[in-house]
Amino acid sequence: MLNSVFHCVKTAIQLPEYDRNIRLVVHEAHRFQYMSHLAQPEYFTLISIDCFAGRCLETKRNLYQQMVKSLGEIGIPADHILIHLRESALENWGIRGGQAACDVDLGFKVDV
Repeated sequence: MLNSVFHCVKTAIQLPEYDRNIRLVVHEAHRFQYMSHLAQPEYFTLISIDCFAGRCLETKRNLYQQMVKSLGEIGIPADHILIHLRESALENWGIRGGQAACDVDLGFKVDV
């Protein structure tokens, strides 16, 4: 699942391969409430992506569709997937030794 999600993010928002910062958190059923209408609630998948602001709506739509397709290939129903994109301005990220991301050459474009 991690590789599927990263591949979609990398492809859709054009991240370099080295920019992999991803984690999987699995909750036991009694520790997570989900939407009651789901046919297979054990497959409910919430994806939260923290990223730099700047991607256009078409890029975001492409990302969402790629994720649903990719996760569908491993058995997760499309209506059981919720994707939350949390964008922050570059100046709100401290990277590479405490520098504001707006002051660093990232090595990739954010405005895609």
